[in-house]
Amino acid sequence: MSDTTTVWVPELGRGDWVMDGADLKKGDDLVSAVLISLFTDRVANADDDIPDGTSDPRGWWGDAGERYPIGSRLWILSREKQTSEVAARAKDYIAEALQWLIDDDVVAGFDIDTTWIARGQLGAQVIANRRDGSVVAMNFASVWQGIN
Repeated sequence: MSDTTTVWVPELGRGDWVMDGADLKKGDDLVSAVLISLFTDRVANADDDIPDGTSDPRGWWGDAGERYPIGSRLWILSREKQTSEVAARAKDYIAEALQWLIDDDVVAGFDIDTTWIARGQLGAQVIANRRDGSVVAMNFASVWQGIN
């Protein structure tokens, strides 16, 4: 059984579902899982600096006691400078957010590349290496606007 397809809508800065006639479109399970994993705010670690200066670690209450919280900590980079260190942290946060897909045997692994593609815009390419040897390449260029 396929999951509901989630797509990224750059103009709105969020994911959305796609209609297929009167029903929600099915399929693209891996892409949907990656989108949710990367662009849902994961709870901050105790030693993370919260970018807005509050003590709000974000995240979802349903993650309490779970091995892998849903989402990523990419939101923590929202006020960072455009440096190679920040791009490297983004790559680490992406790998952290996608680790569950490896641990659950959904994929064999990921190849992740992050690079600054414009002022305030970090690009990321995520290549999912399936267990059957096929690959699914995902490019998230327009998603990363707003990282300073």
